[in-house]
Amino acid sequence: MSILKIATLGEPVLRQRARELSTDELASARWQGFIDDLIETMRDADGAGIAAPQVFTPVRVAVIEVKGNNPRYPYKPPIPLTVLVNPTLTPIGDERFDNYEGCLSVPDLRGVVQRHARVRVQYLDRQGQPHDVEVKGVSAGTFQHECDHLDGRVFVDGVGDPTTFSTWKNWERHHKAAFVERITKVVERYGS
Repeated sequence: MSILKIATLGEPVLRQRARELSTDELASARWQGFIDDLIETMRDADGAGIAAPQVFTPVRVAVIEVKGNNPRYPYKPPIPLTVLVNPTLTPIGDERFDNYEGCLSVPDLRGVVQRHARVRVQYLDRQGQPHDVEVKGVSAGTFQHECDHLDGRVFVDGVGDPTTFSTWKNWERHHKAAFVERITKVVERYGS
């Protein structure tokens, strides 16, 4: 496995819609190896997820995993390793919550993005098996963030109030306590 270079804001690959992978492509050693590398890259960077365009590969693949010991996101509920191929997201209801987000492609910056509290996620796993699940709460925000990358969107596009932008250091110093208090209520309400 290899750790891949992460594209940062300004790279054109982050602003284009990624193409779908066929099931034949997905089954190939090339793409299975790429998925392994994507997982390794996410884990190495302590990310909660990463999408293929973030490593200069414009295909509709993302991986998500949240462990309880993630130093970047200790307040996030666990999400087992999930490989999303050609995912589609559909909001369920109108309820939203404010999520203070960061991104591996936007180093040292956070900002508040409104996310749907519940989403339906339809996708293929790495073996090409279809899944249709509902994801709620903070976890729903994580899925939306990663799937946005597949459509050429970065979290900064969804920040409604630019005064919420903060470096990581200043977020920890000035905003983390209040955010964790608020987001804990979201976790308690939705269980994720």
